[in-house]
Amino acid sequence: MPLIDQTTRGVFVIAVTPFDDAGALDLDSLDRVTDFYLGAGADGLTILGMMGEAPKLTQAESRTVIERVIARAPGVPVVVGVSAPGLAAIGELSAAAMDLGAAGVMVAPPGSLNTNEAIAAYYGQVAQVIGAGVPLVVQDYPLATGVTISNATLNRIVAEVPQVVMLKHEDWPGLAKISALRAAEAAGQRRISVLCGNGGLFLPEEVARGADGAMTGFAFPEMMVGVVAAAAAGEMDRARDLFDVYLPLVRYEQQPGAGLAVRKHVLWKRGAIASPALRRPGAGVDAATEAEIAALWKRQDRRLAALG
Repeated sequence: MPLIDQTTRGVFVIAVTPFDDAGALDLDSLDRVTDFYLGAGADGLTILGMMGEAPKLTQAESRTVIERVIARAPGVPVVVGVSAPGLAAIGELSAAAMDLGAAGVMVAPPGSLNTNEAIAAYYGQVAQVIGAGVPLVVQDYPLATGVTISNATLNRIVAEVPQVVMLKHEDWPGLAKISALRAAEAAGQRRISVLCGNGGLFLPEEVARGADGAMTGFAFPEMMVGVVAAAAAGEMDRARDLFDVYLPLVRYEQQPGAGLAVRKHVLWKRGAIASPALRRPGAGVDAATEAEIAALWKRQDRRLAALG
């Protein structure tokens, strides 16, 4: 399995974890949604992320998901989220993931880190516990973690932790962070890959600022693939026009507390998973929400046909 590195580009879809209506892992749907993402043109996959309901899985279930996805996607780089409150759990799941053929691991900072020094030291400790040679993705998502990584702290992590090869950028507002990182690299700092999250909500601006692609889980991954490809070809007007077609549903899916239910509902309607169920605690969409999704989807199809 290829490893990610500082040159990694494209779209790594954050995969949902399918459950049946009773809350059990649905492995057949896991195969199906993996095929769906790859069929949409994804360059890689990221599993066991925050939107993959990773905290709701047991260690044994996590290992099952890793093994199943990697086996289903031979030759495709798969990044595994291994965030946990303690370093021992991170080390254990990282070892299992890499043994099974993962391309790297992703770690978000725990909410207990409240100084820049503590954040920088933490990633040094993570690198030690996962072991030399394991590519590490820093997940910078302060809206979820409560931890803000300053530009200076990020630069320090890049300088001090060679295993950090990628930033999953989800700061908000955070476009200036991408510009600052690329400016530091132009001045001699080591380059790292930047893939962006937030459901793709700012994707055209992010790639224009120097991001290498997306690492997020919008239910229409073909949009992200198309935007990133158009931007790479220098066709920014085309990238923005395509993005605009999908923007209403991108926005709708970004509702805090409801977004994953919306995403799973759409994936279910698209036939990618057999059930839209979230594992408890977590509820699906109600009738009014379903009607709104249907109206937005119909409008999206009409505008996509007009774009050509």
